[in-house]
Amino acid sequence: MFSVKEVLDSRNLAIIGASRDPFKPGALLIKILQDTGFKGKVAGVNPGGGEVYGTTLYTSLAEIPFNVDLAVFYIPPGLVPDILNQCAEKGVKGVVISAEGFAESGEDGRRVQEKVQEILKKTGIRGFGPNTLGLVNTETGLTTSYFSNQQMLQPGGIGFAAQSGVFVGALLRYIASLGNMGISKGLGLGNKVDVDESDALQYFHADQQTRHIGLYLEDVRDGRRFLETARTVAADKPVLLLKGGRTVRGAQATATHTASLAVDDEIFDGALRQAGVIRMESIEEMVYSMMGFAWTPLPDGNKIALVTYSGAQSIMCIDAAMKVGLELSNFAPDTKEKIAEVIATDSKSANPIDIFPDMMIHGFDKTVTRILSALFEDSGVNGIILISFAQEGSEMNRSIVDVWQQYHNKPLFVSLMGIQQDIRESGDFFLENEIPFYPYPETAVKVFSNMWQYADRKKT
Repeated sequence: MFSVKEVLDSRNLAIIGASRDPFKPGALLIKILQDTGFKGKVAGVNPGGGEVYGTTLYTSLAEIPFNVDLAVFYIPPGLVPDILNQCAEKGVKGVVISAEGFAESGEDGRRVQEKVQEILKKTGIRGFGPNTLGLVNTETGLTTSYFSNQQMLQPGGIGFAAQSGVFVGALLRYIASLGNMGISKGLGLGNKVDVDESDALQYFHADQQTRHIGLYLEDVRDGRRFLETARTVAADKPVLLLKGGRTVRGAQATATHTASLAVDDEIFDGALRQAGVIRMESIEEMVYSMMGFAWTPLPDGNKIALVTYSGAQSIMCIDAAMKVGLELSNFAPDTKEKIAEVIATDSKSANPIDIFPDMMIHGFDKTVTRILSALFEDSGVNGIILISFAQEGSEMNRSIVDVWQQYHNKPLFVSLMGIQQDIRESGDFFLENEIPFYPYPETAVKVFSNMWQYADRKKT
């Protein structure tokens, strides 16, 4: 049996069912591989032959004059078993089956999927899908997703696997658009006819490029194997998991999406905690937590400092922090002295630190620089959340970036309020400088909690 790594390292591709129509998925994938600079050989297979975007469409797989490592199927379910046997004769290592209409569609589709599974097992070919856009490897420029673009293929450290089709392509594209949030590898699992979540975790664990792991699942094929694998992987790399189908109605929907079976969510949740997997409640939490893990150091403790111009927002942050087991830092005496240089009122220099109105006297740059420097130097502060206001341009934010780049020894999160356009411009500036930026500060509290949860388990 071929390994998942051998498939992800594929150099030569065949796109089965590639159309001469330049706007059909198979043709679009050929164009994307050209545009993104994939260095391997690419051929299409179409019974009518021809070409698209300058790439030859052969009438059969056997006709292709070079070895094929990976085949991408854009063909109806009923044709897949026969083409799989042809792939075995050609020496293909892996296949991505993009079509829907297998086990999730009813009994006929289930029979075809079982036949596909039988052939894969017999031949040793690794199968991804059905019902997936497949694979992304930013080290080699490989992609089987026609959702890909140049930005999505910029190398990074996030490995992501999803039991979904379009979701993995669209989400990876979104993640890659957030500053320097780069992907390492993306695996679309679909109906999991062969490669499943445990295979994906084992691959990410061994992959040196991958530093953080995200999973979207609707069920788990082999619970014992998954939890044992997750426990091993989570000891070395953060594993963040988002599960669809937590409610009865949601589970019913997964059955028609990827033929997933319902599992008791409370039992599953407890098992994940024991394995060290961090459970996500939403896509938003998943993306923002990845940002925190990717750009900031793990915290040494659970104590946070709040710097704010808004008392109301700091109070809501404190409430959120108490709910997830965090504490407010007690500042060291020398920290208090440094803060007192720019914050005259005792009550405003405590935690949370209220920079208004003192910043009107000393100026925003001096006030924030002194405070952040003091907090970065205080070992009793494990993370900092800065709640400020957005103004036109990014000049006032430069001081925050400068202090961050000087210290960079504990998590720093920024949240701004103000006019939407100013928030967007300031947010982009922070993201470009790899400072986690969140629309609302309570999100920063949750992300810090997730990071501390992982760091604490890793220590113990």
